[in-house]
Amino acid sequence: MVSMAHKHSEADGAGWTFLTNHSHVLICIAKQPDIRLSEVASLVGIGERSVHRIVHDLESAGYLQVIKEGRRNVYRIDLDQPLRHPLEADHHVRAVITPLVRKSKVTK
Repeated sequence: MVSMAHKHSEADGAGWTFLTNHSHVLICIAKQPDIRLSEVASLVGIGERSVHRIVHDLESAGYLQVIKEGRRNVYRIDLDQPLRHPLEADHHVRAVITPLVRKSKVTK
């Protein structure tokens, strides 16, 4: 289910964003480490399968740790991981996530 709050028409020029879906997923997790991936999908405006794939990518690359607590998953972000693109590699995830996660607990 796609959230209408995140849909943009091409006519209004907002058919693109500065951040990727990977960063959007990471921001959602940083704001609420025990969030359900179905909630992330709704917030980001992508399918739940895509969110699962992104979480797997982030976990495989060492940006995210998935911790099982009972029947739920809790996520821990490694804020000290460098960004992946060569233009950004001298910065860490913390530089992107921290300013975008206001008043929320960012876990390391």
